[in-house]
Parts: sequence; structure tokens; C-alpha cells
Amino acid sequence: QVQLVESGGGLVQAGGSLRLSCAASGRTFSSYAMGWFRQAPGKEREFVASITSSSGVKYYAASVKGRFSISRDNTKNTVYLQMNSLKPEDTAVYYCAADRVITITTIPAYWGQGTQVTVSS
Repeated sequence: QVQLVESGGGLVQAGGSLRLSCAASGRTFSSYAMGWFRQAPGKEREFVASITSSSGVKYYAASVKGRFSISRDNTKNTVYLQMNSLKPEDTAVYYCAADRVITITTIPAYWGQGTQVTVSS
């Protein structure tokens, strides 16, 4: 069982940056792949980025590649999403997720409660 708590969301102007954090409970954090998903109003939840347990491989959605960066610190049981050059279309609730493998088609087993990111134009 993994419990996830996101933080770091907020209101930012277009072109600005935010860093989301996701703190995980449990002693097996380092064995899980971690991911970020988002859901905008009226839209389905979509994959944003993921990172393997050892940080060896990272995946990004095409819409955020080059602007967002995922990382993790297994000593702190935390995964991060650095978001730069934010656009109004990045506005969404961002969710942290965990599973053994997370790719663009995965529906992870564990989810956080979400954190709101709002980008003003």
C-alpha cells in the first residue's frame, strides 16, 4: 500500500514556473515507478510524465516535453514535477500516481488527492 500527498500547486502567470512535490508513505517507495497525470475541467485525465523506480527512464507527454521535468529522491520518498514555460492550457488538477510500471497507457494503482494548477494568460 502506498499513500501519496501532492503539494506545490497554485496560480501562476503564463510563462512562469511551478514545482510540484509528491510525498509517499511506505518503505517500498524506491521499488515503484512514479507518475504525474492531470485533468482539466470537462476533459479526461491524461498522462503527463513518469519515472522508473531507479530514475533510469523518464517518459513525457508530447504536450509537456521540453518544458516539464520529472525527478525523484528515494531518500526522501518524494517525486517532483518541475514545470517551466507554463501555458494556460496546462491548467488542471495534477495527480501523483504510483505503480510497478507507469507509461502513457497505464492506469496506476495508487493515486494522490490532486493539487490545482492554474495558469493565467
